[in-house]
Amino acid sequence: MQTKAILALADINKILDAAQKEAESNAWPVTIAVADDGGHLLALRRLDGAAPFSAEVATHKARSAALGRKETQVFEEMINGGRTAFVSAPLQGLLSGGVPVIVDGQVIGAVGISGVKPEQDVQIAKAGVSAVA
Repeated sequence: MQTKAILALADINKILDAAQKEAESNAWPVTIAVADDGGHLLALRRLDGAAPFSAEVATHKARSAALGRKETQVFEEMINGGRTAFVSAPLQGLLSGGVPVIVDGQVIGAVGISGVKPEQDVQIAKAGVSAVA
């Protein structure tokens, strides 16, 4: 039988805290979502000033990164590069800002950020991931 790492509550809090620190150090009002490896929401933190819409988008980005097993930026670039049929994929949140959490080569979850420019969302997500991976 194989075993795998999972995101425990302590890990989730480390991700949220690191992502929030990165966002606040840049005065970026965002929502931070953390999902498990199946894309199920584990935690959501909407910072002061973040648009309510960002909660939904961050959740979808986290889910897409977990299920797709890669950064959502890859999907956005694929679509922008001409593979427009991919917009019919059964996922939402195919925008930059979703980053998987990878431990020992396995995706154990993902972080989704929404609220600022795409590269800033990615920066915040990676700061969160780096707290545990």
